[in-house]
Amino acid sequence: MNFPTVFIDGDQGTTGLHIHDRLRDRADLRLLTLPPGERKDPQRRAQAINDCDIAILCLPDQAAREAVGFIRNPEVRVIDASSAHRTQPDWVYGFPEMAQGQAQRIAQARRVTNPGCYPTGAIALLRPLAQAGLLPRDYPVAISAISGYSGGGRAAIDAHESSGTPRVPPSQVYGLALEHKHTPEMQQHAGLASRPFFVPAYGAYRQGIVLTVPIELRLLPAGVDGERLHACLARHYADERHVHVMSLADAQAMTHLDPQALNGTNDLRIGVFVNEEHGQVLLSAVFDNLGKGASGAAVQNLELMLGAM
Repeated sequence: MNFPTVFIDGDQGTTGLHIHDRLRDRADLRLLTLPPGERKDPQRRAQAINDCDIAILCLPDQAAREAVGFIRNPEVRVIDASSAHRTQPDWVYGFPEMAQGQAQRIAQARRVTNPGCYPTGAIALLRPLAQAGLLPRDYPVAISAISGYSGGGRAAIDAHESSGTPRVPPSQVYGLALEHKHTPEMQQHAGLASRPFFVPAYGAYRQGIVLTVPIELRLLPAGVDGERLHACLARHYADERHVHVMSLADAQAMTHLDPQALNGTNDLRIGVFVNEEHGQVLLSAVFDNLGKGASGAAVQNLELMLGAM
């Protein structure tokens, strides 16, 4: 039997290593890897990409574009985990739960671009509400998120985990120039008319994200309250395996959000916290930045693409 061949280009980076760990014991596919001395050889990389059925690119943006340029075999399909193609119209956005039919589009696609970790949470919260007309597309969206330091890649991991490095602060807000590369992706795929205000941070823990979006009910269409926002999100994700919406009662009983609560899974949990007296709602998404935010999402997309072969 000829099993599909999957090549991970960049399998020594944080995301690539986690994808490799998820796939290495699979008996239904052949995992193609290059020896250490050949991983940066353009000719060997090009050969491997053209010899596989599905290539997963775990590379910096420019290297990912270069890898796509290597492809001469029209049968090769690609999942790009970089941000190089996330707003490109000829690439299918790899967030299966984002919209009706998106999983089928991914399954049939030749080119799939994996979402960024922060955009996964933001789009999960905002797109269903914008599509339903409950959140005006010109709403002044503000997004705050804190991620485990693994979101900063190998350099950040080394800074926190190597004994010889200087002490790292317990929390660091960054992106202060308001030019974070995930922001255009959030705007486009959430269906917003204007650029959201995005403030990211890293915490002194390895992985996991809490992302929040505050909503002022007075700025929404007449009659839209917290219950309607919750009902819209619950309906949108009712049949989804990996995205869950907490009940309003469960959310009301919570006193804090743990960014590490879903580590090691491919799940995303949505909360809607309502204060009707003040006319305010807080939307939240909790998920693993190395799971649903990276390697888990790539493997989920791979499963969809393999199922269509």
